[in-house]
Amino acid sequence: MPVKHPKVAVLLAAYNGMQWIEEQLASILSQLNVDVNIIISIDPSSDGTESWCAAYVALHPRVSVLPAAGNFGGASRNFFRLIRDVDFNGYDFVAFADQDDIWHPDKLQRATQAILAFGVDAYSSNVTAFWPDRKTRLLDKAQPQVAWDFLFEAAGPGCTYVLSQRLAASIKAQMLSNWQRLQDVSLHDWYCYAFARSHGFRWYIDPIPSMDYRQHERNQIGANTGLSPLISRYKTIHDGWWFNQVQLITRLMEQGDEPFVQSWLLLQRRQLMKLSFSAWKCRRRVRDKVFFFCICWATALIGKKVK
Repeated sequence: MPVKHPKVAVLLAAYNGMQWIEEQLASILSQLNVDVNIIISIDPSSDGTESWCAAYVALHPRVSVLPAAGNFGGASRNFFRLIRDVDFNGYDFVAFADQDDIWHPDKLQRATQAILAFGVDAYSSNVTAFWPDRKTRLLDKAQPQVAWDFLFEAAGPGCTYVLSQRLAASIKAQMLSNWQRLQDVSLHDWYCYAFARSHGFRWYIDPIPSMDYRQHERNQIGANTGLSPLISRYKTIHDGWWFNQVQLITRLMEQGDEPFVQSWLLLQRRQLMKLSFSAWKCRRRVRDKVFFFCICWATALIGKKVK
């Protein structure tokens, strides 16, 4: 009797991906001991991505492309469209994929086995970032989860996410009931992690890298290494984007009545100062706890632009 492999729907968001997408698709189709179907949604592109994918689909029955649906303007809305429009019935798991990475052959096997073995609902992992000059670096996201990290950060790169069908269906249901407000969410991976943790689903972050995470000038969100990304991150916080996202995600997850959340949700000066002393339960990595503490104080003292 043939072995029954888990069936995985891989949702891939594409935009001007001609330079990398073929290598990425090959790495997904080469996954071991799982049955994979890839569903692609393409943000209107200028490099021929649509026509190339149409030709590729004709030769690869396990790959399909959703009909054009206008401009998304970013990966997050493209992924939300994929979650909304793909039928998850018949699949055991749902995974996210970017167009420009290279998956290790056992990525999905390791993820699905971990979900089953640990009795969790979702999986993400560390990744190995790599640059055109062949430099590589481990991006460690596998620090222990803390009480409120999901309101302030994702579980790592969304391209490592694998969700149980039950969790994916629950995310879809909440998305459909909040579709208009959802359009202001900038990071789909943060949103999905927040939904899972705030609704009682369990999440495992694997310390073993599952993929090679390509770095290039067109990354929407890339590896956060060195001083320059830290300065850039501070600017997005001072400009109000990050705190606005925290408030939006918190309200979408209906966490506003929690006593801890009520103590800081308006992000007033005294609230930010008080929040700084809860850094240990708001971020996972020690460096990020320190940065969180400092940014709360800096925003309180210098001022903030929060809607």
